[in-house]
Amino acid sequence: MGRAEVWRVGEELAAAHLERLGWRILDRNWRCPAGELDIVALEPGPEPVVVFCEVKCRSGLGFGPPLEAITPRKVAKLREVALHWLRAQPGPVRHVRFDGVGVLLARDTLPVITHVPGIGR
Repeated sequence: MGRAEVWRVGEELAAAHLERLGWRILDRNWRCPAGELDIVALEPGPEPVVVFCEVKCRSGLGFGPPLEAITPRKVAKLREVALHWLRAQPGPVRHVRFDGVGVLLARDTLPVITHVPGIGR
C-alpha cells in the first residue's frame, strides 16, 4: 500500500470510528489559505462539542506510533486553521476541542485506532 493509500484508508477508518461513537462528521479535508483540517466532527451531548481531529496514519512502527507525529507545532497550526473554520460558520460555536486520531495499518493485522481527546492542552 502506497503512502497516499495509507492516508486515505486511515482517514476513512478514523471517520468511521467517530461515527460509531455517535458523532456527526461536519467537514473532511477542509482547506483554507492557512492549511487543512482532517476531520471536523460534532460530539453530541447536553452541550455539544465541535471537535477538530488531526488524523495520523502509519503502516508500521518503524518511525514510532502515529500520534507521535502530532507535534506542538502541528497543534499550533491546527488551532490556527480551526479559527478560520470557526469564522466561516454561520453562527457561534460554544464548545471546541482538539483530538488526535492515530491509525496503524500494519501488514497482516487488523487496523489499530487510537483516539486521544484534548491534545495540546
